[in-house]
Amino acid sequence: MSANKSHEVTQPPSDSVSSLAFSPKANFLIATSWDNQVRCWEVSKNGTSLNTTPKASISHDHPVLCSAWKDDGTTVFSGGCDKQVKMWPLLSGGQPMTVAMHDGPIKDIAWIPEMNLLATGSWDKTVKYWDTRQANPVHTQQLPDRCYAMSVKHPLMVVGTADKNLIVFNLQNPQVGSIEGRVGVHYLHEDAQQNKESYTFKCQRTPTEFYSVNSLNFHPVHHTFASAGSDGSFNFWDKDSKQRLKAMERCSQPIPCAAFNNDGSLYAYAVCYDWSKGAQNHNPTTAKNCIYLHLPQDVEVKGRPKPRAT
Repeated sequence: MSANKSHEVTQPPSDSVSSLAFSPKANFLIATSWDNQVRCWEVSKNGTSLNTTPKASISHDHPVLCSAWKDDGTTVFSGGCDKQVKMWPLLSGGQPMTVAMHDGPIKDIAWIPEMNLLATGSWDKTVKYWDTRQANPVHTQQLPDRCYAMSVKHPLMVVGTADKNLIVFNLQNPQVGSIEGRVGVHYLHEDAQQNKESYTFKCQRTPTEFYSVNSLNFHPVHHTFASAGSDGSFNFWDKDSKQRLKAMERCSQPIPCAAFNNDGSLYAYAVCYDWSKGAQNHNPTTAKNCIYLHLPQDVEVKGRPKPRAT
């Protein structure tokens, strides 16, 4: 058990972890890694006791950078430096098959159940939409630069690219809106009842150093969120009262990715080198790659009343 009273996942990847994703239907955890592997564990929970059982794995030809589940919890998608996305029918025990291709590495993917399509974002400066039964993309969207991150909450898709571009797509309408620059919390739908102003959190920093924020994950029940970054810490925040709910103890290495499970009772985070300081600062002979499971308490993730002005 780690310093944050977190439980270590058994048989972790042999190289840095690039993404984590829980099944939307059960406590199956997927991890992709720079060792070209996609792994699945079953997490069983009994009170505060956790057990992780390796279930299955598949291989890519090159490092794997991203993963996503189909909304029915049967199938996993994974993409990476081999410029392809594999569809893995995990629950049925089927073999993976290639369902998407790009001209460059694939950095992020998302399944869109409302459209029955897979969205893939690449360093080739495009987002493509795929019907997994067809060989060619349904649509290709040009981006201003390489895709670094992507998130879908139908009907919106937000894509972050190199050169600080943040692009918002309305999936029901071809018009595109763009927000550029430093990113915090932006309300894209103004609530008629409340005047909600956009703002930023100062997350992964010390008085003298700044670190990248590698992962933002919203709690599925309380709608608070967790941030994790290169400083090796993760924090829980309440966006509505604009305060930090809980600061966790720093880990010995960066946290490159994290994920809540479907009911928010588990928070998975990887602790390993995140390449933020380049290859010259990475020693593969001494580097350790860990995945931890944290059991969030209500006091850590439940929203609080907004503090009164003094």
